Amino acid sequence: MEREEIKVFHEHLKRERLKRTTQRDLILDVFLNTEGHVSSEDLYSLVKARDPSVGFTTVYRTLKILKECGLARETEFHDGRMLYENDYKHTHHDHLICTQCGALIEFYNEQIERLQDEITRHYRFKPAHHSHRIFGICADCQKAEKAAEKARVSSR
Repeated sequence: MEREEIKVFHEHLKRERLKRTTQRDLILDVFLNTEGHVSSEDLYSLVKARDPSVGFTTVYRTLKILKECGLARETEFHDGRMLYENDYKHTHHDHLICTQCGALIEFYNEQIERLQDEITRHYRFKPAHHSHRIFGICADCQKAEKAAEKARVSSR
């Protein structure tokens, strides 16, 4: 039986009068079977391992199609790169992004969501979607910084 995401993708291609190709189907398959967040470069490497004839431009354009039809969600990483994750029928979440090691921590907070709803209602604003990202330093990097500082102090 065909996965629902595949039907969504193929119906979108048909609606937009885009060709269904084996390369696009492969990119879709690899994307749907990749856990977490992936950059276009990461996805390209994974796809290329299965079919060396697939070009980076094809992967990049297919990611754009996946985003358009609601299968992929785009998140800007701490260094400006875009990361993609499966967004089809996934629960909404936000991100904490470490600017040192790149760790991506997903979280959901009902109070934040309620507050956003209140703000949009107050301004009579109809949101299409939103992304909440907090950039900073994760606990592991903070611990490493403290250890490095302690080592510097004790070596004086």
